[in-house]
Parts: sequence; C-alpha cells; structure tokens
Amino acid sequence: MRDRTRVGGVMLACRFLLLSWLMLAGGVGCQSWRPCTDLLPLDLLARVLPGPGQAPPPQVQMVQSKGSRGLRLLGAAATALSFPASQIFRNCDCFPAEFSLVATIKTPSLREKRNEYIFSVVEEESDALLLGLRVSENRLHFLSTAPGVGGRSRLSFKDVGLDDNRWHTVVLAVTGPYATLTVDCGLPLELKRVQSFPSALSTRGSRFFIGSRSRLRGRFSGLLRQLVLLPGSDATSRLCPTSDPGLAELSIPQVLKSTSLQPQHHGAVYPYEAEARVTLGNAPPCSGPEGGLLWFNARGKGLFVCDGLSWRTLLQNQERLDYVEDYQDLYTSSETFDVEVFSIPSEGLFMAAANRDARPGSGIYRWRNGSFQLHQNISTQEARAWKHFTIGEQIFLVVANSMEAEPELSVIYRWNKRRQRFLRHQTLETHAALDWEAFHIHNHSFLVVANHRQGSNHNILSVIYRWNPNTKLFEVNQTLATSGAYDWEFFSVGAHHFLVVANTFDGQTTVISSTVYVWLHGGFQSFQSIPTVGATDWEPFQMDGRFFLAVANSQKVSNHGPNLYSINSTVYELNRLTQSFIRFQDILTHSAVDWEFFTVGEERFLVVANSHDGSSYSLNSVVYRWQGYEGFVPVHSLPTFGCRDWEHFSTAEGSFLVYSSATSRLSKVFRLRTY
Repeated sequence: MRDRTRVGGVMLACRFLLLSWLMLAGGVGCQSWRPCTDLLPLDLLARVLPGPGQAPPPQVQMVQSKGSRGLRLLGAAATALSFPASQIFRNCDCFPAEFSLVATIKTPSLREKRNEYIFSVVEEESDALLLGLRVSENRLHFLSTAPGVGGRSRLSFKDVGLDDNRWHTVVLAVTGPYATLTVDCGLPLELKRVQSFPSALSTRGSRFFIGSRSRLRGRFSGLLRQLVLLPGSDATSRLCPTSDPGLAELSIPQVLKSTSLQPQHHGAVYPYEAEARVTLGNAPPCSGPEGGLLWFNARGKGLFVCDGLSWRTLLQNQERLDYVEDYQDLYTSSETFDVEVFSIPSEGLFMAAANRDARPGSGIYRWRNGSFQLHQNISTQEARAWKHFTIGEQIFLVVANSMEAEPELSVIYRWNKRRQRFLRHQTLETHAALDWEAFHIHNHSFLVVANHRQGSNHNILSVIYRWNPNTKLFEVNQTLATSGAYDWEFFSVGAHHFLVVANTFDGQTTVISSTVYVWLHGGFQSFQSIPTVGATDWEPFQMDGRFFLAVANSQKVSNHGPNLYSINSTVYELNRLTQSFIRFQDILTHSAVDWEFFTVGEERFLVVANSHDGSSYSLNSVVYRWQGYEGFVPVHSLPTFGCRDWEHFSTAEGSFLVYSSATSRLSKVFRLRTY
C-alpha cells in the first residue's frame, strides 16, 4: 500500500474534512464534517450475532476445523445474515474512500464458474449491489458501483488459491485507484482500477449481507471466522508478521475465541460441530483429502492433526535428541548419489537409491521388520537423483539419468498396485540431469529438471513440464536459463510460489549466482539472484513464522588460484520488508552437497553432507541445532565417507537419518535416540 495511506490521525481527519466539504459542494449527501464512522476496526461478523439474552440465529452453526472455530451458514437465502448500513455509518451515509477489509475464511473447492460472496452491501429497494467481496475457483473479486453512473467495477485477483479447504486470512486495502491484496501475510498483490474508488458512495437505505449477495441469492459454503472493515488505513501492518498467518487476527467475535466445549455468547448456546476423525498406529498419509484427520501416536504419546500437508502437533510428550547411534549398514549395488524416502498408502515406507551402475541399476527398498530390504531393481543410466510425487491417487517416481548417450533420457515410473512394482510411464529428453523437483500450483502438477550440461556447455536451458490430464503425460511448459544446474527446490510463502535453482558452474568459475523465481501470471519470473560458490543444494524451511533458505556451497573453482573445498555455506532468511532473502548465518563446510532440515519434538536441526576437504572423502558430517539468537550450533559429528545425501524419516521404531555415499557401496542408517 502506498505511503499516503499510512498517515497519522490528524492527516486522516483533514482528509475526511476535505472530502466532506467536496461532497457537500457536489450535493452528494454526506453532510457531516466528521468521518461517517469510527476509524477503528468494525467487526462486521459480530454485528450479526445475538445480543444479551437473545437466541443464536438458526441459520448459523459453529464448526471447529483444524483447531480453529468458524461460522457455517445454513438454510435458505431468505434467512441471510444482515444488518442496516446505518448501524455503522452514523455520522453520514458515505462508505469510506480509503479502507481495508480483513477476512479469515476456509473455503472448500469451488467448481468452475461458481461464485460465492463473503459479504455484500446492497441497496434494499432496488436490490442493486453497491459493494461486494466474492471468491471463485482460484480467484478473489472485489466489486463496486460508481454513484450516479451505475456502472459496476470489478477487480479480480488471480491465482490466489483460497478454495483449498484451508484457513486463509486476506487483507484487501483500497486507496484511490489502487487495490492491494495480502494473503496469509505474504507478498502483496496490487491492481490498479481505471477510476479511483468512489469518494461519495452513498449507503443510504442499504444493508450489509454476511456470506451472501442478498436475501434471495445463495450463501457462502465455507467457514467465516473474521470479517472486519477498517476505515482509513491498511490493516496489514496490524496483523503481520505473525506465527500463524493463515489465522492472523484483527478482531474475532468472542464466541469464536472461546475454548468451551459448548460455545456460548451472552448466554446463547450455538449448534456446534467439530471435524474429528482419529486414526491409530503408524503415521498415515497426510495430504489434502486427509485435512483435519487426527492421528494418535501411542508409542510417541502424541496427538497430531493433518493440515493437508504435514502432521502438526496438538499434544505430545515432547522428545529431545540425546545421541545418534549406528542402526543399519545398507549395501547398494554401486555408489549411491541420492536417496528418496517416501510412503505408499496401505503399503508402507520405501526408499529409492540413485546408483551409478546401469546393471542391475538402482534399487527400490521397502521398510520391513525394522530395516530397509531390497524390493525392486530398475535399470538406470548413472542415476543422480529420484523424486517421488503423486497426481490424484497415482504414485510416481522420476529418475535423473546423467550418462552421456544419444538421446539422453530420464524416465518417469508409475506404481502398479496389482504388480507391486514401479513400471515405466514416460521418457523425457534431458541433458546430464542431476535433479528433479515436483510441485503443484492451483490443482496443476509440474516437474522441473536440472539440466547440468550439454557436452562441455554448462549454460543451457532447464525445463519445466506440466501434466496434461487428457493425455496423462507431461508436456514442456517453460524453459529457464541455468548454469550447471544441480538442484531445484519449490516452496511457498503465503499465497506466493517460488522455485530456486542451485547453479554450480558456468564453464569458467563456480563463483556465480543462483536464482530464485516467483510464479506470476502463469509462469516463473526472476525474483532474486543470490551469490553462491558451486551451489549443489537448497533447503527451504520454516520456523516460528520465519522462512529460511540454506545453500550448500561445494567448491571454489576459477581460472586463477587453487580449488577450495572448505568454504562457507549460508543460511538466508526472507525479509518481508525488503521482500528479499538476506544472509542470516555462514557455516564452514567441506564440499557440502546437501542440507536436510528435521525436527525432534520441538527442537529443529540441520544436518550437512560434507563430502571432501581436498585430500580425503572420510569426513565428519555435522548436525546443527537451532538455538534462537545464536542460530544453528553444532551438536553432533557423524563419521561419513563420500557423503552425498541425507534424508530424515520416522517409523514405528523411531526417528532416523540415512545417508548415501557417492564413493562407496555402503550407505548407512542412523537412529536418533531421544529422552
């Protein structure tokens, strides 16, 4: 939001005085020298709830979802929740010319062309819409009517992903011709109208409708937790930053804050529903369909809820890491560049090893009786990485083959439930591929490959592929210029989606920049270039509402001077003011090729794969623990040989780390002992 929206109280009073004088001169009907309403947050949702001694509205049900309460609207549109605009516009009839709307909603998936109103302001006599905020599939729309003209203006924010059945807090700030949308305290999206928002939008004879367009038209099918109008300023700074941006609070009705099992407000008892499904045993899958599922871990003495992506702790006897012990020697068919640990519903835990030799190829291992056992061999060509992903109920693995051949092909495999094997699904042409990343944006599935070089040329294109649901195949969607690409990572901050590439070598030096890309207008565009030194891996992670990126810098190579392997790798933190990643901490590493972030109880850790110090591959890889202001502090040194990759996983037997060796057939599984 622009600086002029953040003026002090005196300036705001002057603005409204001038606005009132202009409207008086124009005969609009806003006759007071005072603002039409208070310059404090106006809780619109609380205004449709009952007063003392009144029964709750029959069209409202209280629902607790994913740990937070919201209101669900029931019944026909004729029982819509509403109140006259005169309740809040006491001094005059005009809607504020500058304002913010804050809404916390949980919206189910909306079918194409379906629109649902979060709120509206409607002239009662003519049923004309004066103002409205509505949500549709992957979009948010702000509608208004110009007084005297009758024409309706609509601003549509695209690719906001609000209809994913998760809690989101949106702030829409309007000033002049500009409208700025902030979702979950993420980066703001700004749109400009052809004309400024009306400075004299009269609300005389109109009503606010909550969760509907009017008495006769539909209702909001999701949950409403917060709906606030803040005249005169941008509310974003009042809400953000926060540890839970999806549930950021400006003003919540007291009944939705209550922890009572039977919600009451001024003595009124509300119909109440809690979304609760409980499962026992090992950790079940946690994805969109399992959102809200509760899992009771008897062994770990904990209760967890699925947020649609991962398990979040509700109650747990918190564990602390005591020491690391050797658990399993895993002999692979040849040197292993990467391991990918994943679960298949109803089948259990698996691990794919990217092995150097073509025969017998790379091994797929299955966790049986407390250890990894070989399940399947897949012929690969100097495999450098595996990536597991799902599309709907289908389960896939894609391998990055790096052997020089004609043509160079990497392969996608699909899990066959009947045969209990991964079978070839599609081949894609790649160039010395070193990594794949899979991700989803707005119900679309993507893959991106790190093409390392073509012959001796490292400055080539890496490719983003998009899944075609009609052909059931991936197709080229976008290309991005990279320099010796080694790794891709996808991550999201609020409603914004990012890709970051680890550029390793441009043919002359490893002292080059790696790039962060942001998803805009249906494609990825450059967001920030970060100086790196032979970057081989990025690890994105979040802690306490803060977002970090850790880069593994492998070696310093240039035309002048010796090669250096013992150099700093760096942890960066996203600065929301500058909207960029800034250096947070340097950590001395030895040809680092991987970082892995993991948690034990409430403790957070990073483990680095140190692979070479210039003379030996036998090195200690180090576990670092987060210690707040001190950053990450070394707590455990683990002897490794040619360490290439770390993966953390948990089973009924406990919590583990596995590392792969790029110089030996021996990879190892370590157990994390806790107390």
